[in-house]
Amino acid sequence: MRDLLIFGATGQVARELARLVPEARFLDRAAVDLSDAEACRSAVLDSGARRIINAAAYTAVDKAESEPDLAHAINATAPGIMAKAAREIDASFVHISTDYVFDGSGNGPWAPSDTPTPLGMYGRTKLAGERAVTAAGGRRAILRTSWVFSAHGQNFVKTMLRLSETRDALNVVDDQIGGPTSAASIARAVLTISEQLHDGTAPSGIYHFSGAPDTNWAGFAQAIFAAASRNVAVTPIPSREYPTPAPRPLNSRLDCALTEQTFGIARSDWRDDLNQTLHELGARD
Repeated sequence: MRDLLIFGATGQVARELARLVPEARFLDRAAVDLSDAEACRSAVLDSGARRIINAAAYTAVDKAESEPDLAHAINATAPGIMAKAAREIDASFVHISTDYVFDGSGNGPWAPSDTPTPLGMYGRTKLAGERAVTAAGGRRAILRTSWVFSAHGQNFVKTMLRLSETRDALNVVDDQIGGPTSAASIARAVLTISEQLHDGTAPSGIYHFSGAPDTNWAGFAQAIFAAASRNVAVTPIPSREYPTPAPRPLNSRLDCALTEQTFGIARSDWRDDLNQTLHELGARD
């Protein structure tokens, strides 16, 4: 698997990829500065890789509002440069994107063909990255996902568990709806997509992948506490009562039918994935 090059090493998806393909080459921040376009290009051209996955990103949604240039360099410029370089060496390229490219309007699931209209800087930089990857040509796939969780890094599951240590009641928004998605299931999906792109058995394009069933943050929190046997009362509140520097999309439902039709990847049940994550964290027997 030395022909597989992965940007990212410490993020949630990258760490799950390391479990699945430890023999792949992983590039962390010390190896490649993602804000340095030439460094990204050289890393690809010098790799000799046949398959490339970009599992690195600037993910500080609120901080991106005050660091737009850095967010753009990492989320937009870098993926475009990687994709161009991948095309030059005839390597396939898979890039991970986000539900934040949509404005969250409506009640139906967003299809890959729907027009993105991001609300904040993070979503705008991720959309710019998608467009740069698409413009680069070559064999490439963009995988949008949502509400990522795992036993690693910072995420909603770990936050809820931490708060449950000192709180017996929490207010959690209930008007944002989406599919919680485990980093492990994303990693498996990304590898399958990468393999089929490389083999030429699947077309380039934009695809969606999220956990099922769709829920809201309050419902997700209740499921976490129930599965972890934590006695915490959850009071649902609207988003307006929990303001953040960057607005969040209310509707993050993703239509994943094309991904299943093309790659045979079905939506994973986040409740099963949650149990596995809690077990790994020692929060469930």
